[in-house]
Amino acid sequence: MQIWNWSGFFDYLTNRYILMGALTTLWLTVFAITAGLAIGFGLALMRISRRRLLTVPAGFYVWLFRGTPLLVQLIVIYTGLPQLGIKLSVVQSALIGLALNEAAYLAEIVRAGILAVPGGQIEAARALGMDQGKIMRLVVLPQALRIIVPPLGNSVNGLLKTTSVTSVISMEELLRRTQVLIQERFMVLELFAVAAIYYLAMTTVWDLVQRRIERRFGRAYIQAGITDQR
Repeated sequence: MQIWNWSGFFDYLTNRYILMGALTTLWLTVFAITAGLAIGFGLALMRISRRRLLTVPAGFYVWLFRGTPLLVQLIVIYTGLPQLGIKLSVVQSALIGLALNEAAYLAEIVRAGILAVPGGQIEAARALGMDQGKIMRLVVLPQALRIIVPPLGNSVNGLLKTTSVTSVISMEELLRRTQVLIQERFMVLELFAVAAIYYLAMTTVWDLVQRRIERRFGRAYIQAGITDQR
């Protein structure tokens, strides 16, 4: 009995059907991290507000989406909302579910970065007559980014793999397409190995990009510190 099919493994390593699934994984990740960061930034500002009208809803959102599994959230969005008259496609459900879930985690990352900026600098900016928008844009965010970038990069890495959960609602990403081929070809080990290689390739490339981004922000911060000392 043949346990491993080398020819099948190499054939599917460059299979177009699998490759398109990997590309779907990539654009799902890009959308989810972009939308999640936009929503998360708003949530972070609400969380650090002094108004309970803003902090309570934002805190509840973060608590809810961080405290329940993404799998459950996707099922509720895809199969639960239609019972309320809100019908979404598989793609729409996957995008909304990933973005809303990621926003809860990114909100805490952004909030931590903003709170790490010394309060004295904010008070000094106010003394110079800057409004809240300018303070956030010119004083807080440039310094907070140095703290936000590393965990944000880790979130992208994790999201590349988390997108596989959307296969439960039949999203045609890498894992789902792998499962479809397994049902047709019965090459379980070979196809899962191919999927693992694709995931490793994507996360490895992103790891290299993340390191360059972190070095760039670190260098910019050091140069800014030297300029300030002068």
